[in-house]
Amino acid sequence: MPSPTFADFGFSAPVLEALTRKGFEEPTPIQALAIPRLLGGTAHLLARARTGTGKTAAFGLPLVDRLSTPGPKVRALILVPTRELAVQVSGEIASFAPGPAPRIATVYGGASMGEQLRRLSRGVDIVVGTPGRVIDHIDRKTLDLSGLEWLVLDEGDEMLDMGFIEDIEKVMDAANPERRVVMFSATMPQPIMRIARERLGSFETVEDTTNPVQAGLTDQIWLEVRERDKLEALCRIVDSEDEFYGLVFCHTKVETDAVARALSERGYAAEALHGDVSQDMRERTLGRFRDRKTLILVATDVAARGIDVERLSHVVNFNLPFDPESYTHRIGRTGRAGNKGTAITFVTPEEYRRLFALRRASGDGLRKGEVPSIAEVIEAKRARIKAKAIGAARDILGLAVPDDDDDSGAAEAVDALEAPDKNASAFYGLADELLAGLSARDALAALAAAAYSGDLDPRRYGEVRDVSVDSAATARLYVGIGKLDGAWPKDVAAVVKRLTGLPDRLVDDIEVLERFSFVSVPFEAAEKAIAEARKQRGAPSVRIATPKGGPGGPKRSYGPRGQSGKPRPYRPRGVGLGDGKPARKPRTPR
Repeated sequence: MPSPTFADFGFSAPVLEALTRKGFEEPTPIQALAIPRLLGGTAHLLARARTGTGKTAAFGLPLVDRLSTPGPKVRALILVPTRELAVQVSGEIASFAPGPAPRIATVYGGASMGEQLRRLSRGVDIVVGTPGRVIDHIDRKTLDLSGLEWLVLDEGDEMLDMGFIEDIEKVMDAANPERRVVMFSATMPQPIMRIARERLGSFETVEDTTNPVQAGLTDQIWLEVRERDKLEALCRIVDSEDEFYGLVFCHTKVETDAVARALSERGYAAEALHGDVSQDMRERTLGRFRDRKTLILVATDVAARGIDVERLSHVVNFNLPFDPESYTHRIGRTGRAGNKGTAITFVTPEEYRRLFALRRASGDGLRKGEVPSIAEVIEAKRARIKAKAIGAARDILGLAVPDDDDDSGAAEAVDALEAPDKNASAFYGLADELLAGLSARDALAALAAAAYSGDLDPRRYGEVRDVSVDSAATARLYVGIGKLDGAWPKDVAAVVKRLTGLPDRLVDDIEVLERFSFVSVPFEAAEKAIAEARKQRGAPSVRIATPKGGPGGPKRSYGPRGQSGKPRPYRPRGVGLGDGKPARKPRTPR
């Protein structure tokens, strides 16, 4: 059976022209399910559909088609959970309208009440708003819902999570009892179903059962990185892409600010968005992001609700989402409308087990990847610089530059054409000056170094250690040297490496206290460290650190204890720190 087209739904010619103008070719699954029912029936409708599946058009197009003639009262009310979503939905519906009707007003908190009052007083057909501000207008008697024909609840589960259920019921009480209710929600929790059963009586349900994330459009990758290496891994990912334009999700406001600030300090166009950002600043931040003046938006889940930005290349989960639903919501913001996207999730060794839930949510599309190496990042940058130079040769200097795969021999004979840029002569003049004192190869290298030395400098990047050892297969060692011995983490690491022969990447999580230290190593290496420490003269005491009271005890209670309960390390003093040459005779344990 062929897929339906928008023309099959019976839309008016002006609406079909608006769809053609916007580039809509065929309906999405939820549009194909909902639109015929909204245009052809009268029953209340509950539609289950995820963010990014085209649900705004699923209810917006029927409203525009049916409300093309202005009325004396508000005929449709669309409730949404956030200010950003209100602005987005009203803008999207307005883009479908072929003429001056339907008239649309947007009402939400944090914006001028006076301007909203003026807009409502002039007469509107569709109101899009957040529950709190809608109730404010109802209480002021500036929003009359007695003639309401349509009540649309968008993102029903989000409004439930944000505590708006009582507000929704109050709006229903104030609305025309003959209105038709349409609800769109990613999930259908019990409180929503209760409202539907108690308030609507009979209703029809439809559900988009397509794969939560289209594997062919969204490449889902998880990377195993240590907590301290996440920022470095993110920078390598951004720099290895030809064009990174995406959302980075963090759990907390503090971390959101910290990640955005660290990215900005390293020269990336990044900003933060969370619940403490004022409404005015939120709108300016989102405006810069939509205009691509900001390329990386670091946000919390709550702040990102309602954000719908076209053609995001990436979504990065800086922290592992708490549940599969959050994961689906996050990564559904890329790989939309036929555009490919990439969703990357950072996973620490301690979080490995939680991947199983995400695998189920991802539709088996989640695969393990590797953090790009410094060499790979530099090579990607080098390729972009080369492409930019060839583009400048063609567009600015007007040169006929052959492609890399052109084997016709034209690469040895680059012909000059009419230069389209009037300043091209200035570049040739600079070239002549450089060539007066440098060879052609040296002159090109000098220009590249002047323009891109920072980009191609590998020292720009730090270390991302390979997480090749499962954290469950490590042991915590007590090492009998501490701050009173003049020890630093590197000294403790040196002692352990000397005893075990381990590389740096497997000596981890070093904690130096006053009289002793802790360090994590693989189990087999821990046994070797203990045995070698007993053999070597002058080596500090090394033992398995066991929390007082058994597993789960306080970390600082680790270590061997005497009758006094205080740590009793075998601690050589001085610079030697277990190198076999203590500064003085080691003290014998009591």
